[in-house]
Amino acid sequence: MKAKATLKQIAKELGVSVSTVSKALNDSPEISEQTKVKIKEYAKLKNYKPNVIGLNLKNRKTKTIGVIIPNILNSFFAKVFSGIEKVADKKGYNVITCISNESLEKEVHTLEMLSNGTIDGFILSVSQEAQKLQDYNHFSEIINDGTPIVMFDRIADEVDCDKVVVDDFDSALNSTQHLIDLGCKNIALISSVDNISVGRLRTEGYLKALKDNNIPVNEKIILRTDSEEVMKAKIEGIFDHKIDGIFALDENDSVAALRVSLKKGFRVPEDISIIGFADGILASRRLSPSLTTVSQHGVEIGEVAAKRLIERLEEPEGTVSEYETIVIKTKLKERESTRKK
Repeated sequence: MKAKATLKQIAKELGVSVSTVSKALNDSPEISEQTKVKIKEYAKLKNYKPNVIGLNLKNRKTKTIGVIIPNILNSFFAKVFSGIEKVADKKGYNVITCISNESLEKEVHTLEMLSNGTIDGFILSVSQEAQKLQDYNHFSEIINDGTPIVMFDRIADEVDCDKVVVDDFDSALNSTQHLIDLGCKNIALISSVDNISVGRLRTEGYLKALKDNNIPVNEKIILRTDSEEVMKAKIEGIFDHKIDGIFALDENDSVAALRVSLKKGFRVPEDISIIGFADGILASRRLSPSLTTVSQHGVEIGEVAAKRLIERLEEPEGTVSEYETIVIKTKLKERESTRKK
């Protein structure tokens, strides 16, 4: 049986946009008769059959949102998803969720698979591999073909689209300053997310706080890695040096910092105060002592991202609003792992 062509394949072969192909196949007056004939004949030759859900870019409404998250184990992404689903359900939209597993190839495949008429728009956080390779062409292609994207948390500055982020730099600056205000002078930095945007911004905030307080940067107590495995393999070496505070940039980093501190015989918070970017159940309720954390307001991020995407999807025809970057303020939740002022 001859394989069926897709709108995207036809567009690529003829050197036009997916939108042009769709409009031509639906007899849109926006497309010339000559172009319509060429596209229709080519589609017939290639055994094209319209998607059962329909990809009429003028009238299409599948009322379905595609959500792509980097991994399923991070409680932050679970909270974001719950916020997305809450708003989508209220507005009458369905949600299809996919996991990139930090893979660029899987991220590209998922976008291509769902953008052929299955969904109206995407909400996503960029995979670790895409950020490491700085490869974002797949996002721009989807947007140029008429499918809107809202990025959250991990974003690509190079891609023009709506974005929802937390104030990573300021949060890290304020958290490090909080440790300094508690009397900490030798503050270790632990990061397993150094190759993604949020990790770099948080590191910059930490370094700025040290500079503002005339505290020399001690590279021996700064652990910047690209993976949880490397972080866990190297974290104990940090404790060979004098430290009285730890700022951890991810939930796994935070948990590891607390566990190794206790393993090494340090009293928390009497000997070491710890702040982490984490707000899952593990950090707040199941560890002893409980962790002081930077709350990223994951549910709120999901709600705001879903509202923004649906607003764009429901704009009147011919209306194109400016792209927005919406910043959600974080909050430091003080618990047992930091000394009291």
